[in-house]
Amino acid sequence: MSISKPSPKNVQNRGEEMPAVRATDADVKLLARLLRAEAEGEGRLGMLLVGNVGVNRVLGRCLDFKDITNIRQMVFQSPGGFEAIQKGYFYQPARQSEIGLARKVINGNRYHPANFSLWFFKPAGPCPAQWYNQWNSGKYKSHCFYHPTQADCPGVY
Repeated sequence: MSISKPSPKNVQNRGEEMPAVRATDADVKLLARLLRAEAEGEGRLGMLLVGNVGVNRVLGRCLDFKDITNIRQMVFQSPGGFEAIQKGYFYQPARQSEIGLARKVINGNRYHPANFSLWFFKPAGPCPAQWYNQWNSGKYKSHCFYHPTQADCPGVY
């Protein structure tokens, strides 16, 4: 199976030599499992976008995520976390392909429209301009992405 790369215009790197967030090998595998369970049907870029949302929640330490300080807390946050952890599919071992994607987002690669997003959802119709008072940053396939303001979450930016 061939995997297409996201177009270069979609990629933004934080310009840091250090990873965007600290992560053990277990954290990388945990994030990889989340990417697959949440967005495998959305393809490689869809999984990277979910990864951006997750890493942004760790970086942000704001709003719904003010107590999130690491990948494990982000993945298992309840309430307000990811639905995929409630499904058996999430508990399958991480695959190398998703481990590579998880490393990309942990290392600070960001992909539009999730560059600064903390939330995404799949509406029945078009993306609302706002969702719970957060602005829409774009759509990828069937999911809409929403970002906080820089004033509310400077750590994301």
